[in-house]
Amino acid sequence: MPETQSGTVLTDIDARGVARIVLNRPEVRNAMNAAFIRDLTEAVETVGADERVRAVVLTGQGKGFCAGADLAWMRETAAYSVEENYADSGRLGRMLKLLNTLPKPVIGLINGHAFGGGIGLVACCDIAVASAAAKFSLSEVRLGLTPATISPYVVRKIGQSHARRYFLTAEVFDAARAEEIGLVHAVADPEALEAAGQEFVDLLLLGGPESQAVSKDLVFRVSDREIDSELIDWTSRLIADIRASDEGREGAGAFLEKRKPAWQARD
Repeated sequence: MPETQSGTVLTDIDARGVARIVLNRPEVRNAMNAAFIRDLTEAVETVGADERVRAVVLTGQGKGFCAGADLAWMRETAAYSVEENYADSGRLGRMLKLLNTLPKPVIGLINGHAFGGGIGLVACCDIAVASAAAKFSLSEVRLGLTPATISPYVVRKIGQSHARRYFLTAEVFDAARAEEIGLVHAVADPEALEAAGQEFVDLLLLGGPESQAVSKDLVFRVSDREIDSELIDWTSRLIADIRASDEGREGAGAFLEKRKPAWQARD
């Protein structure tokens, strides 16, 4: 049963603790507007704070994943002052950061086209599976704009080389190319997309929820860091703390006793 139904975003949590966030503006291919950003922010905050949630699936309703900015919203923001645009883009930036750093694994099921800000959402997912029918474009420069707010996530996902190409050309590329450049991790036939996503859900439910949250944060903390004595000491302290934690002791005990750990036993 749905936990929340805000209109632009639907949220449901199943018995296993898998939250499903569905972008729900199919009439405009789930394009973003102010209400969409507000509702998605609230949905991400809600599942992030819910101790029942083990993993999150993000997908779109209808034929598109997210077409970027809604045209009506773009007309509205065109009349904004610089300060009004700053506040507006800040709300988008906050939503993207919340999604990117959510202390739960996030699987993106990219059911259709992802343009502009839609690629930002894809880049914030820990695991992304795309429909073979999906198309992608960082289309901002065709509109005289720039992918500024989404750039920290997109560049980290696809690297500077690919970003320099696609930020500047705004060309459309397919799901196979998205996989080649690292934007998505797998491609599935449209009718097999849900099953492909479920395979990743099953894998995620095998891991300890606290250790997954720490491991996700670990990636952010060690990326591009010099491997010096300070980093070595910090990572040594981290594994020591995890080994001594309740979840760490349970995991080690379950392995040695050849049984399922507590977080798997309840699935």
